[in-house]
Amino acid sequence: MPRRNAWLLLALIVACLPCRLRIDRYGAILGYAMTEIERRALSATAPEELFEAAVSGMMDRLKDPHSVYISADEFARFRQTLDQEFGGVGIEIVLDPETKQLTVASPLYGTPAFAAGIRPRDRILRIDGKTTQGMTLEDASAVLKGRLGTPVVLLIQHEGEEQPVEIPIVRAKIQVDSVLGDVRRRDGTWEFFLEGRDRIGYVRIHQFGERTVEEMQEALRALDEGEARGLVLDLRNDPGGLLPAAVAVCDMFLESGVIVTTRRRDADIRDIVTARPKTNCPRFPIAVLVDRYTASAAEIVAACLQDHGRAVVVGERTYGKGTVQELIPLPGKQGTLKLTTASYWRPSGKNINRRDKASDDEEWGVKPDPGYEVKIEGEQLSRLARWHREVGIYRSSGARKPGAGPDNPSDPTEVDPQLAKAVAYLEAKAPGR
Repeated sequence: MPRRNAWLLLALIVACLPCRLRIDRYGAILGYAMTEIERRALSATAPEELFEAAVSGMMDRLKDPHSVYISADEFARFRQTLDQEFGGVGIEIVLDPETKQLTVASPLYGTPAFAAGIRPRDRILRIDGKTTQGMTLEDASAVLKGRLGTPVVLLIQHEGEEQPVEIPIVRAKIQVDSVLGDVRRRDGTWEFFLEGRDRIGYVRIHQFGERTVEEMQEALRALDEGEARGLVLDLRNDPGGLLPAAVAVCDMFLESGVIVTTRRRDADIRDIVTARPKTNCPRFPIAVLVDRYTASAAEIVAACLQDHGRAVVVGERTYGKGTVQELIPLPGKQGTLKLTTASYWRPSGKNINRRDKASDDEEWGVKPDPGYEVKIEGEQLSRLARWHREVGIYRSSGARKPGAGPDNPSDPTEVDPQLAKAVAYLEAKAPGR
């Protein structure tokens, strides 16, 4: 070995030695504390429980709801679900960034939760009588899942209503589209043009999953065949999902350029994802709808299209969940760490992730373009929810809208100001015939 390399190796060893000693020291102290607690504590506690509590405490100290310790038993139950048929209720859940309360991002269309009347922004107070206060997203998801046909009772607080209500739901196999249109045709397929508008497309991505790219390609083919002159891309209440799916959707609308970068905690770039060079992208203008429950992969899409000037963003500031999690098995089959190891950054170089206790003045999430912030709250939100339940879900292409009237118009833009703003932008940007 050359002498220069030998000195370099020695320097690295010397530099790493304090870190190793520090880790060994704290490891020894932790082991000592566990031993003394096990020997002396008035209440006997198994060593396994002390270990799990210690690791869980370390993860809680990160103040990151997405970094958690998964015990060996919990992980084993997760693995068992891969070989058995289990069901769910059909809701996407988040922790409200302000109240830390378990909240419904969106009920999935066509699922038991949707049929039972669960609404976006509902607060879940109890699951089968057990309080959700302090529950992690993983804990809540595990409780909501179960064998097909088994019941679960949710205590729900609807936004704008004083008294919570108990809603019983029977678990079922959840298989739904991730890409939705405006209305269902008679054959069950989606119509991707807004009714009553001159070739204004409407595509809602409910979540970025395994089939999102394929479904989005089908939607774009329909828009191309119909000579769309504008597109509303609705990402409201979208909790995210698979990063490759989000990247592929961005790539459909960009001829070139950065889509997203991931960075470590020192802000060093770990990976840069770019669009494939091409010239056959759709040319129509785009309005992206977002709200405070638009998160993760959905935020990547909104930020990317906004930064490249490919779309105007309409609605409310997004959730601010721009992090990457990795599963790290612990030695001796002592559980698994799900640890946040990187963050997503926009093409503009701005951070998407909202750190703990971040102020509204800091850079995080995706903000609507100037002049396009539209909030839906209170009675307006309740009216929109009622419309979706009483009129929207019954709409089908060419069919009469049951329940439509002065308080429940057939046109969704009359009850959805965010959609109305997006449509107005597109109609001004690309005048019709």
